[in-house]
Amino acid sequence: MNIFRDIQFSIQLQKVTFCQYQLTIDDKLMFLTFPQLLQLRHKINNYTAPENLERIIDNENFVLLSVADRQHLVFLEIPKLLDLKEEIELCFYSY
Repeated sequence: MNIFRDIQFSIQLQKVTFCQYQLTIDDKLMFLTFPQLLQLRHKINNYTAPENLERIIDNENFVLLSVADRQHLVFLEIPKLLDLKEEIELCFYSY
């Protein structure tokens, strides 16, 4: 029995094929290659560093993030930014 079957998460990262990933943020669907996923992980880790996170909270409280070689532009508030970081970490944790 899957207890999460009826819950719709706002951020999902799924592996489609060997080097193809599907990222869903709210209703926006994006396909990423493995190098694009690595680049996204680097950006997210940079934004969520304590000093950068404090600066974001003090100033604008959101991040505009370009994803998949600037094909998509995503508006992320702090809780969603942290959720995305956790989702990416879980994706890499399985390796």
